Amino acid sequence: MYTEKDLIRVALRENNTKRNYLIVNPLQGKHVPVPPCKALNLFKALTGTFKNNYKGEKLLIIGFAETATAIGIQAAIDLEALYIQTTREDIPGVKYLFFSEEHSHATEQRLVKDDIDIAVEDKGIDRIIFIEDELTTGNTILNIIKILNKEYPGRLKFAVASLVNGMEEKYQDIYNRNGINLHYILKTDNSTYAKRAGLFAGNGEYIPCCTANAGRYNTFNASGWMDTRRLIKAPEYKRACEKLWQEIYSYTGEKRNKSILVAGTEEFMYPALYIGSKLEGMGNSVMTHSATRSPVAASMEKDYPLHSRYELRSLYDKNRVAYIYNIDAYDEVIIITDSHSGEDEGVNSLVNALKRKNKNILLARWCCV
Repeated sequence: MYTEKDLIRVALRENNTKRNYLIVNPLQGKHVPVPPCKALNLFKALTGTFKNNYKGEKLLIIGFAETATAIGIQAAIDLEALYIQTTREDIPGVKYLFFSEEHSHATEQRLVKDDIDIAVEDKGIDRIIFIEDELTTGNTILNIIKILNKEYPGRLKFAVASLVNGMEEKYQDIYNRNGINLHYILKTDNSTYAKRAGLFAGNGEYIPCCTANAGRYNTFNASGWMDTRRLIKAPEYKRACEKLWQEIYSYTGEKRNKSILVAGTEEFMYPALYIGSKLEGMGNSVMTHSATRSPVAASMEKDYPLHSRYELRSLYDKNRVAYIYNIDAYDEVIIITDSHSGEDEGVNSLVNALKRKNKNILLARWCCV
């Protein structure tokens, strides 16, 4: 159904000696804008590769932060399963399982152990299915499986689903020997990606962070927030996203025949895609992508995916740098975030970046229970 041309753009990581390239998926709704229906259809196609394999089992879906959080939520919704994501954010008052994402710019990943305890001990899950956007060696997932097997010996079975699988045969053999099932949409050969990434000039547009007062923009606080960094039931989360949409719709009124960007923030991607899909259904031309921690080079080659990079302060931590790429001009922009108020530098930097090409901006915070 999907080809390498559909799902693969090779980009140059910045200052990363472990792996110099990043696979940018133009349909994923992360680094580059995409119509939300295309992203959600892609995610549903991934679920379709394993949806009938585990009938009768109690499943926990785990999406990897930050790029696979929306893919994971969609899989859990399709399967009506339990869901939790990995996170790099701090959650007060919980115990964690820590592991490392070895090739990443931000290596520390964690799961809330309290919630995994509930899933295993109270909910009696049989299998964990890890959701990723792409696999290269699979070592990150092997790391967390080792930890889980130590914490819950003999209790769990595992599977992995990714949009793209670039694993060499030797890595796939490790999974096969350990009885870990692999599901994916596209099998790739990554052997040329490092060389291809090294050929890009990195001569794109780099716009520095501006945390000055962003001036006038609209703000809206929505209720019913569910935090996917904690264990949730996916059907309940879908209902919460529908409630979020209804509150935004009541606030903004009906929109027709407009160009609209719905932007997410870092690990918080799925609600932007969900709201975007609702706006699409009303007859608007909608695009969605999200801010990210990933420092990727911008370059002007025609076949390079990222031509402009805007440096931000994170909406979750003013001391952390974040980025958003390829901002275009729209009739309206809606930012959907679950960051709590107080990080004015992050909000100002994102709004200022968007204001370079846009005037009508709404910041919708979904952080009220």
